[in-house]
Amino acid sequence: MHTDNRVGELADALAGVQRLIRRRLRGGTTEPRLRGAQVDLLRLIVARPGIGVSDAARELYLAGNSVSTLVNQLGSAGYLVRETDPDDRRSARLLPTPAAEARLTDWHERRSALVREQVARLDEADRQALEAAIPALRRLARSLHEEVERT
Repeated sequence: MHTDNRVGELADALAGVQRLIRRRLRGGTTEPRLRGAQVDLLRLIVARPGIGVSDAARELYLAGNSVSTLVNQLGSAGYLVRETDPDDRRSARLLPTPAAEARLTDWHERRSALVREQVARLDEADRQALEAAIPALRRLARSLHEEVERT
């Protein structure tokens, strides 16, 4: 991966896989479609129930008013509850609803099944290459995350 062309190919391949997974999963639900930022916020709230709006904005690298808009949208859709923080009455804590948890569980299960099915169609050499690439891809993701944290 020494040339700029190869690096560009990697970035395009990763983006393409992610886009195609999302597109395929959209067709498998009757629920209203959630945008990427809505899903990201919902996943964060499920992982860290009680997180505040400003902490969520920082974690997702979004403006506070953007997260507030997403909170209002997801609250109206029945996916989160906003309650007053007992330690700071001016702040709100965000909590997932059972509907949010069920939707994310369903999405995760369908995503895993889709990827498992597609990987099974590859030949053994490709499956081994993908498995071998996982640690490097995790290090790449960690490095990107750490760089964003520093800025």
